[in-house]
Amino acid sequence: MVKPFIFNTSPSIRFGDGCLKDIGSILSADGHDSALIVTDPGMVATDIVSEAVNSLEIAGITANLYGEVKSDPPEWVVHAAIDAARSAGANIIIGLGGGSSLDIAKLAALLVPGHQTLDQAYGIGNAVGPRLPLVLVPTTAGTGSEVTPISIITTGKSEKMGVVSPLILPDIALLDPALTISVPPHITAATGIDAMVHAIEAYASISTNNNPISRSLAIQALGLLGGAVEIAVNDGNNREARSDMLLGSMLAGQAFANSPVAAVHALAYPIGGHFKITHGLSNALVLAHVLRFNAVVAPTPYAEIAPFVFPALSDMGPQEKAAAFAEEMASLSARCGLETRLRDVGIPADALHLLARDAMNQTRLLVNNPRPLEETDVRAIYQAAW
Repeated sequence: MVKPFIFNTSPSIRFGDGCLKDIGSILSADGHDSALIVTDPGMVATDIVSEAVNSLEIAGITANLYGEVKSDPPEWVVHAAIDAARSAGANIIIGLGGGSSLDIAKLAALLVPGHQTLDQAYGIGNAVGPRLPLVLVPTTAGTGSEVTPISIITTGKSEKMGVVSPLILPDIALLDPALTISVPPHITAATGIDAMVHAIEAYASISTNNNPISRSLAIQALGLLGGAVEIAVNDGNNREARSDMLLGSMLAGQAFANSPVAAVHALAYPIGGHFKITHGLSNALVLAHVLRFNAVVAPTPYAEIAPFVFPALSDMGPQEKAAAFAEEMASLSARCGLETRLRDVGIPADALHLLARDAMNQTRLLVNNPRPLEETDVRAIYQAAW
């Protein structure tokens, strides 16, 4: 029998090349008249924000802007976005940009009504609604944040905390592949590998909520991403590859939103927190090493998914196939131009003990890993990645 599980996702997903131009008509039909667009300074400098503003204004919706989101956003960014929404009298929040902008938009929508503080919302299932209506528009293909009930914030100097609740799933996820065309090769690579990590860890997760829907979505995501990431890195104007990446990222997001990620993310968070390495690259730097560690005692899930990404591995036995999968993922990252060692991104050897200590604090992730990890194991993985 299939064991009981829960599967939540965004209730409305709209996908299509050029669909951002429809955002005004979509929202005006629901009676909204004042929107806050949450984004970052880089996006503000592009035509994408202008396109969204124009669509809203043509539909009679006042478009307000909060454009100061930072990578790995600290708590003050959440509070600033909340203040901007309240000052504007916004009755809908639009997140437009990468994962950080979408995460801030989720929390702004949740907290603007004033039912609780950010500190009270941290953790799993602590969010209190109702929230403001929320639309998320990703401009990178990696985080899947537009379909995940998770928002990650940097607290203090380097630690990260999350708000995890179905309440922060958006009402509409609007996916326009045209918005990803201008993403540079290195970011395309990092976000693409990030999306693949989401699918890999969702499939292999030992969470009690690992479920057949998540596993099916993970397989479909890997099939799309495995054939598209390298093409999009080398030819950013390839519309088919960009479309496959964005769809694959969303499917992987749906998968890991319900079958949570594990040790790759647990080890990646301290890298980003202490050394400001982007999340996708942080995942890529430790991915193959965690896969090698896990495959020793739990090869089956990796052997099952390997042929969907690398068909040439189909005829191998489970252990051999799992090991080869780890090596192929490492090779894919390198071919896409990503740094392959911690030292390549400026992390000194004497920081590995700090990273290992902090990774062990990611207990909500480590419990999902197919193989238990002690701090000595984590330190050894970081050493191998160095």
